[in-house]
Amino acid sequence: MDELKNKKILVVDDEPRLLKIVAGALYRRGYYNLYTARDAGEALRLAKEQPMALFLLDVNLPDADGFALIEKLRDFSPAPVVFLTARGEGADRIRGLGLGADDYIVKPFLSEELALRVEAVLRRVYAARVGEAVFYLSGIRADLGSASVLRGGKELSLTAKEYILLKKLWENRGRVVTNDALCLAAWGEDYYGCENTLMVHIRRLRKKIEPDPSEPRHLLTVKGLGYKLVTDDE
Repeated sequence: MDELKNKKILVVDDEPRLLKIVAGALYRRGYYNLYTARDAGEALRLAKEQPMALFLLDVNLPDADGFALIEKLRDFSPAPVVFLTARGEGADRIRGLGLGADDYIVKPFLSEELALRVEAVLRRVYAARVGEAVFYLSGIRADLGSASVLRGGKELSLTAKEYILLKKLWENRGRVVTNDALCLAAWGEDYYGCENTLMVHIRRLRKKIEPDPSEPRHLLTVKGLGYKLVTDDE
């Protein structure tokens, strides 16, 4: 856990008071490598200068919304994202999770609850990466230790959600992993209604690990149940 608390976290919100509350809550939990930004432009600049491990993004920013910002961040960073927003509508939540967000926290919130949920995301994503497996899928090399895929000589980074899903499937390779089990692993206990979002992430993951994503040979759908990973040695 001490290693997790050394991770760099970027908090993006245009309200100075909220920035202070969030940073204070994380600092009290031992997270000292904190960066703050008040708009999307500043957030992108900082994210390109520093390898952030987690982004906390407000949805409503003066120069862009958080949904647009996460898409720009994904061009160069696979780090997990937690949205902070006053917009708690179901459609916004589904959109955020569909874009790859790891959690969606609606304002107002308890600062201690926020810190605990951030800690849960970091633990799910980073706690067990050292010494993870390397395996092959029709010659495509998947490395869970570095959260990357080597395909055609090109290294592709896995996003936080893709990493968690692939890790869960690999740990149960050759066996069916239910939709509920995958959602619980990737989104925690507050995972209700994530099946459509799960399908989006599975589709993106197939684009990285399948020779032909339209005809999957390794990440197989088991209709009505979930998914199964079949590696080259099976």
